[in-house]
Amino acid sequence: MTEPAQDPRVLRDPYATYAAMRSVCPVQSLPAGGGGRTDYLVTGYAEARAALNDPRLSKDTSVFFAGKESRRRLHPAVARTMLATDPPRHTRLRQLVTREFTTGAVKQLRPFIARTTDELLDQWPADGPLDFVARLAVPLPVMVICQLLGVPRADRPTVQGWSAELFAAGEPDVIDAASHALAGYLEDLIAAKRMHPGDSLLDRLVAARDGEDRLSEEELVSLAVLLLVAGHETTTNALGNALLALFQHPDVLRRLRDAPHEIPAALDELLRFDSAVGVATFRFTTQAVVLGGTEVPAGVPVLVALGAANRDPARFPEPDRLDPGRDAAAHLAFGHGVHRCVGAPLAMAEMEIALRAVLTRFPRIRLALPPDRLEWRRTRLVRGLASLPVLV
Repeated sequence: MTEPAQDPRVLRDPYATYAAMRSVCPVQSLPAGGGGRTDYLVTGYAEARAALNDPRLSKDTSVFFAGKESRRRLHPAVARTMLATDPPRHTRLRQLVTREFTTGAVKQLRPFIARTTDELLDQWPADGPLDFVARLAVPLPVMVICQLLGVPRADRPTVQGWSAELFAAGEPDVIDAASHALAGYLEDLIAAKRMHPGDSLLDRLVAARDGEDRLSEEELVSLAVLLLVAGHETTTNALGNALLALFQHPDVLRRLRDAPHEIPAALDELLRFDSAVGVATFRFTTQAVVLGGTEVPAGVPVLVALGAANRDPARFPEPDRLDPGRDAAAHLAFGHGVHRCVGAPLAMAEMEIALRAVLTRFPRIRLALPPDRLEWRRTRLVRGLASLPVLV
């Protein structure tokens, strides 16, 4: 399983492969391709939780790749986001945005999320198949995060296209070009906001940079990139994965359709069942670490498979069964520890509002294709459907 994203069978169902690996050992070494490098893959829940919060596992890519030759030309603002830093720098950057994504702050966005959801659903055709991903799962979180950041409405489709290209597995030139296009756009948007300040999140980050000098210019652009991309990519995948899971469990679909007030309580289980992030972002050992009885040497990447951990029967009995009554709050779909997804409350609100609206307005919604004919995105980092054809 050196490149799971290239195997269509593993793309459709990585969990059988993960379970087989976990049964042998929850932490295993894997050849990483060229250069003779070895990575370590974590598939056990306890081991994943420990790895995600272990300060000996660094996320500082500038340290890991220092002195290594690379043909990549990612824009620095994309290569060095907050996700690629360690405390104390990570702590300082995170504090600037955490207050924007508290439950209370997200509550103020709920009317906009609901209104936008209804506007998108109003455009669904009355008959014939439609792509749930293209018609709701993509545009809704894009519109929400762009609204929060103050991206002009006319620019949002273009911005979303660049963001999608950043996850074009196996196409490094496409990824690199998109990184420069997106960072360049945000540099121009920041300059415009300096000329004409507003009240968006990006305006407040500009003020923090210019007024209190707590951000360098590169950090400001990098935070904008991260918030824009992470603010919708994972939610897009989570929505598609959740609806597919309901289609594959018609009893749960009927239950939530008939009692939509139960949807908020079911969200953690839906996120656990099919995590929108298959493998957590880059980490490497700064010293030798023992995980799950396996000694991981210093200086090697550690891939934490969140989806595998969420299906570990040692933590979640009968993990392949979708059980809306299960207490799944300890899932790792948003990560764990100091790097846990800062936007989790926003993602949960978007999922709740969108799923409630879809099941209420379209109670007969169903798959338009057999599950084995669905196309999955070819990337190891995120797990999501390229499209989800449905009939309403």
